[in-house]
Amino acid sequence: MPTRKNEPAQRLTARKEKTTGDGPHRQCVVTRESLPQDALIRFVRSPDGIAVPDVSGKLPGRGAWVTARRDTIAEAVKKGAFSRAFKMRTEPADDLAGLIERQLAKRCIGLLGMAKKAGEAIIGFDQVRDYLRKEAPGYLIEAADGSEDGRNKVHFLAKALYDTPRTAGALTSAELGMAFGRERVIHALLQEGPLSDSFDAAYKRLTGFRAAPERDWFSGRIG
Repeated sequence: MPTRKNEPAQRLTARKEKTTGDGPHRQCVVTRESLPQDALIRFVRSPDGIAVPDVSGKLPGRGAWVTARRDTIAEAVKKGAFSRAFKMRTEPADDLAGLIERQLAKRCIGLLGMAKKAGEAIIGFDQVRDYLRKEAPGYLIEAADGSEDGRNKVHFLAKALYDTPRTAGALTSAELGMAFGRERVIHALLQEGPLSDSFDAAYKRLTGFRAAPERDWFSGRIG
């Protein structure tokens, strides 16, 4: 049985966040900083000379990499970084940062859907709280437009039982509903495992383009 908050020496430990230092690194064409691939956005040049974001990293052709942040993308556009990177005139796609945000949100939604199909997602306020009383979460998922009272009850139960519950709050209830095959979803949970870690990498990139409200929800208590 999970130990309670009044037994801090015996508190259960949730999966620690993976560092982003593993795996191949690439150099950002704007900052020139070498970063892990999951901290950047890859671009390829289309036949008609457009810099196309390749969020999945699977499009053929030579790639150019930019740090996964809205301000860095804006600087790449302003300074003509894509033309320099591809050594020929290359124009950014219209509303490039918005396009990337939509692709990254779609990636996160797709990973949540995969977790549901794999039986690794728990959906619903009561179901999430029941799971937390038995097992550490891989990721707590709270809708950006959910109620403060509900998300606090989920978060502080997790915080009482586990050291560092990872929480994602940038997706709306409609987006979570799309992921889980419902009209709207407010509370969900991913079990520990490779899918929750893949979601973590995708979500961190998304928050370079979309506000992460969980950073303010719990008065700095996110692990």
